[in-house]
Amino acid sequence: MNYHTSQSIFIQIADRICDRVLSGEYMTDSRIPSVRELAVEMEVNPNTVMRSFERLQTNNIIYNKRGIGYFISPEAEHKIRQMRHNQFVDEVLPAVFKEMQLLGVGLDELTKAYTLYISTTK
Repeated sequence: MNYHTSQSIFIQIADRICDRVLSGEYMTDSRIPSVRELAVEMEVNPNTVMRSFERLQTNNIIYNKRGIGYFISPEAEHKIRQMRHNQFVDEVLPAVFKEMQLLGVGLDELTKAYTLYISTTK
C-alpha cells in the first residue's frame, strides 16, 4: 500500500477499512482480517494496525468478540458516511469555495461540471 506523508499511517489504514465497508467488501457483522493478517497485507507493524482498530472501535465502526476477532458493527456504514459527510462539509468545501473565489468560478459552472461528472459515472 502506498501511504501519503500528510496523514498518519494508522489513520490511512482505518480509512481503507472504511472504504471496504462502503464498497461492500466488509459486510455488517462479518469478521475482518486479524491485526497480524492486516499488518502483513498493509506492510506495516502490527502495532500500527492495532491503533487503527482502536480508532475504528472508538468510532463504533468495528467491535471485538474476545478470542474470535473484530467484526463490522451494524451501524458502521451509517457512521462512516456521517463522519465523511461532516469532514467534507467542514474541511473540503471551504477549500473548494476559496479556490472558486480566487479563480472566479461561479456556481453555474460548478453545477455544469457536477452534472457532467454524474452523467459520465453512471
